[in-house]
Amino acid sequence: MNRVEIFTDGSCLGNPGPGGWGSIIRTGSGGSKNEIELSGGKKMTTNNEMELSAVVEALRGLKEPSEVSVTSDSQYVVKGMTSWVKGWIKNGWKTAAKKPVKNRELWEELHNLSTPHKIDWIWIRGHSGHSENERCDILANDAASQYR
Repeated sequence: MNRVEIFTDGSCLGNPGPGGWGSIIRTGSGGSKNEIELSGGKKMTTNNEMELSAVVEALRGLKEPSEVSVTSDSQYVVKGMTSWVKGWIKNGWKTAAKKPVKNRELWEELHNLSTPHKIDWIWIRGHSGHSENERCDILANDAASQYR
């Protein structure tokens, strides 16, 4: 099974406001590593929507089942996928408070894209010097600034 590292970040200039996301996909090992950078954005969005979009777009790029580590500074994404999503599905996409899950379409897509893979969800503190997270932050902010 392929081993893939994914790093993501989302940004919003105002919340809501113009937003962007950035992802790095790294495959291979040793001296034969390949890295792809992706980014995009929207004119009117939220930070959480951009954090989710970064992971969705990165997972869309995987063509076969893989062992994946997803590293994000978004507790919303990491906790959502490790703690909340199974309950939401069981409850018909309602929260524990019986309210509709925000960003449901993105959560459903993320869940579906995750299914063929073995994924380790890793949370890191943002803006703490993690080189890939810092790069994704630049990609996300650059993408968001195009929608100002």
